[in-house]
Amino acid sequence: MSLRGILAGVLLATSALTATSLAAKEMNFAIVTPPDGHYGKGAQAFAEKMNELSNGEITINVKAGGSLGGERELLEGEQIGTIELAMTSTGPVGSFVPEIYALDFPFLFNDYASAHEILDGEIGDELLAKFEDKGMIGLAWSENGFRHITNSVRPVKTPADVAGLKLRTMENQVHIDAFKELGASPTPMSWTEVLTSLQQGTIDGQENPIPIIVSNNMWDMQKHVTLTGHVYSPAVITMSKIHWDQLSEEEQGWIEEAADVAVEATRAVVAETEKNGVATMRENGMEVIEDVDKQAFQDAVQPTYDRYGKEYGEAMIKRIRDAQK
Repeated sequence: MSLRGILAGVLLATSALTATSLAAKEMNFAIVTPPDGHYGKGAQAFAEKMNELSNGEITINVKAGGSLGGERELLEGEQIGTIELAMTSTGPVGSFVPEIYALDFPFLFNDYASAHEILDGEIGDELLAKFEDKGMIGLAWSENGFRHITNSVRPVKTPADVAGLKLRTMENQVHIDAFKELGASPTPMSWTEVLTSLQQGTIDGQENPIPIIVSNNMWDMQKHVTLTGHVYSPAVITMSKIHWDQLSEEEQGWIEEAADVAVEATRAVVAETEKNGVATMRENGMEVIEDVDKQAFQDAVQPTYDRYGKEYGEAMIKRIRDAQK
């Protein structure tokens, strides 16, 4: 081969290598909620920030509405590398990272400000670090909000009113046990099954924060809402460690920055919906009970602390409580 041919070949190979290294990356960001809900707004903010930081080299495709599976399937997908990014509730996370159950005890957080301060600080960072051994990278704590009870049978004003109700709970042993203490028949199931089950009457009700109730037009299938605020429900943004390890240090920094932006966007939607949500539910025909004896509910679920506190992080629960005094 002539020298000119050799040089041309080298240049061609160099160009191909450069083109490959600069080729745009595409990643899926999966959520189970509607695209216009609080998760969707957060995921879209993440996508826009990544586009900005990477100068268009990294494209984030938001996959909403459970199109890639329920939350457990999303986390399993991250572990094996079929899903790059997800935002999920903590419901199924405890099956992968048991320490996360410490966040799910009833009446643990006083208010939103306390929850944000704790999860954005040392305690939150410690818990996020525990994801890596399970094949995921914990990026940031996002938000669902304080959970409330809805049902289609009767108004719930006291713990006794919960007795006998078949309520969907998250796939979370602490939540399941707490509702058993209230006399309910807790039915754990993936969120992707809930709306159909409510429509068909397979379950009487469910429990979720106001943004979930509103974004899913739950008034079409549920008549009664009780603002128990029984559990503060964070969300968590995670990434497949398989894909994380393929990124440069700079790209990993972009991912972390975009996750922080997603948290801000999600929390902003939750705050706005919380402010207007009660009126929206009433306007759509729901009976909203705001005057709740929370101490009565708290006393009723105390055995859950006694039963599971030691197993799922008694020391962590104490740290969270002490941080709010």
